[in-house]
Amino acid sequence: MAKLRIHNFAISIDGYGAGPGQDVDNPLGVHGLDLHQWVFATRTWHNLQSLDGGDETLDDKFIARGDAGIGATIMGRNMFGPIRGPWTDDEWKGWWGDDPPYHHPVFVLTHHPRAPIAMQGGTTFNFVNDGIEAALERAFDAAQGKDVRLGGGVSTIQQYLRAGLVDEMHVAIVPTFLGSGERLFDNLDGGPVGYQCVELVSSPSVVHARFAPEP
Repeated sequence: MAKLRIHNFAISIDGYGAGPGQDVDNPLGVHGLDLHQWVFATRTWHNLQSLDGGDETLDDKFIARGDAGIGATIMGRNMFGPIRGPWTDDEWKGWWGDDPPYHHPVFVLTHHPRAPIAMQGGTTFNFVNDGIEAALERAFDAAQGKDVRLGGGVSTIQQYLRAGLVDEMHVAIVPTFLGSGERLFDNLDGGPVGYQCVELVSSPSVVHARFAPEP
């Protein structure tokens, strides 16, 4: 049965998944990129950027695992871009250029309708304005039996956790402090109730914790 999965979602040691002040110059908020330096060192990341080199470490295995068996992605509007309110024009098409790294259908949660955007490499951004369940249903249909990845950001993940719809969650705990921003496990009535840790391993860079629903 197809699953909704979270992979490689990095949080600081004080629990923040994004820094404050997201804008065009700071896609993940101020100092938010500090959470992802471990990713940029991996062989899988280098391959995605058509670069040589990169480390084949435990971190690399987790990055590669996050793409395996995925047929569609769901993300929040904050992850898609810094624009708020109605879509006033069609100029903004995401942070990733003409050939985004997804190569499958992506469903963006929004309160404002927008026509789909077909990009190079097989990525199509679809905008869903009738709720998280509708987005998940459409994503499962588009994935054609494969799993769906929940990309973020923080608020989007919280909505799916509160609804109990996440089947697997992997967070990478980075040994750095952000001090402010968006905390992943806020607004959850005490935490992701009903989930248990099924894997806990550490590399020199981060601690990997994987959670699944309690049986």
